[in-house]
Amino acid sequence: MKAIKSRLALMNFLEFAIWGAYLTSMGNYLGRAGMGGEIAWFYAIQGIVSIFMPTIMGVIADKFIQPQRLLGICHFVAGASMIGLCVLGLQAEFPDKTLFISIYTLSVAFYMPTLALSNTVAFSVLRNNNFDTVKAFPPIRVLGTVGFIVTMWIVNCMTFDNGHLGFTLGPSDYKFQYTFMQFLVSGLLGIILAVYCFSLPECPIIPKPKQSLSEQLGLSAFKLFRRRRMAMFFIFSILLGMSLQVTNGFAGPYLTHFKSVVEFAESFAANNATMLVSVSQISEALCILLIPFFLKRFGIKIVMLMAMSAWVLRFGFFGIGTPDFPGVILLFLSCIVYGIAFDFFNVSGGLYVDKECDPSIKASAQGLFMLMTNGLGATIGTLSAGAVVNHYCHWENDVLVGDWKSAWLIFSAFALVVAVLFGILFKDSKAGEIPSSSTVLSEDPDGYINDKY
Repeated sequence: MKAIKSRLALMNFLEFAIWGAYLTSMGNYLGRAGMGGEIAWFYAIQGIVSIFMPTIMGVIADKFIQPQRLLGICHFVAGASMIGLCVLGLQAEFPDKTLFISIYTLSVAFYMPTLALSNTVAFSVLRNNNFDTVKAFPPIRVLGTVGFIVTMWIVNCMTFDNGHLGFTLGPSDYKFQYTFMQFLVSGLLGIILAVYCFSLPECPIIPKPKQSLSEQLGLSAFKLFRRRRMAMFFIFSILLGMSLQVTNGFAGPYLTHFKSVVEFAESFAANNATMLVSVSQISEALCILLIPFFLKRFGIKIVMLMAMSAWVLRFGFFGIGTPDFPGVILLFLSCIVYGIAFDFFNVSGGLYVDKECDPSIKASAQGLFMLMTNGLGATIGTLSAGAVVNHYCHWENDVLVGDWKSAWLIFSAFALVVAVLFGILFKDSKAGEIPSSSTVLSEDPDGYINDKY
């Protein structure tokens, strides 16, 4: 039995290690490869494919291909595409932009659905082996965050110069975080996981009652917009989701730009941007443990306000921090509050949606929440952030220099406005309660849940 959980933990480790290899460091390479102006688009593409690809793959896994096999197929295509990006970078200092973006799009189009498919596989295997998924899955999922952090450290410290591999925390233009080698790390891990997936226990396809096309696509959850409170929640999910990918895309180039400032050129933060940003993921792993206490003590509205306030600080600390002491403390604080900003929104929001929805549409409602946040919100936010950064900053000698302070403070001000509007407009149950269908909701004959507010 322990072997089952260990195998799933390894699956999760590799699942997120693939992502960690390039997600926060890709911007630095793109700038050097002549695609710095398109950084926002590279991150927006992840949001765009997240709007439809997870749903398509979910239907295929439900009806045609066992989830663990489909997971392997997706990782093979995504991994091979990542290796293709490395080959393009190896062939030319400035790869063909159209071809590079096309191959990248193919990779993320097949990778993003695996975030849901890996959960499907884990839950199915655990249930088939008589495990309590609520108790057994969290320790397994934590290994995913560990994998993400490990590959961040690898690309931060590994170097490749004239055919020789090296390791350094000091200044070096040949670190993986600045080159196409980060895509090779991601691609090789993807191929390894693809092969590994085909060795996992089977997840038999379970026949389901006939469903309409709208039900299969999860469109039934859109009826939640008929409820004012849920409509308001989803609208603010889009607004807050606009912050999700901003630092993934621009924290690396921002921290690295300090290399162009004489007094900061040799600093740890300027030369180890990816490792510094990894503090955010460490904080994320720890803050998950705080959610049950804060939800029970304060309720969803206060918890969401905490998340929004944390985004204000996340951006604000970046805006006024510097790599020297004591300014570097603010950079670390920005990474620490990320755990609250991300978890208190994403995880607590998912729990809130689960509690507020009729059982017949819970899965669809979670899909809708992800569509609002990681799909629409992240896409709009990343493109908007890209426009702001491109307005205030420009690439010079492979470094994105300019008025970064103004850009970060604009992002911080946006998060503050969203927090204030949420505090005024969103009405929720009493603090200290997590709403449930038995306490604050009633259901009409159509399965539609009505507010008592």
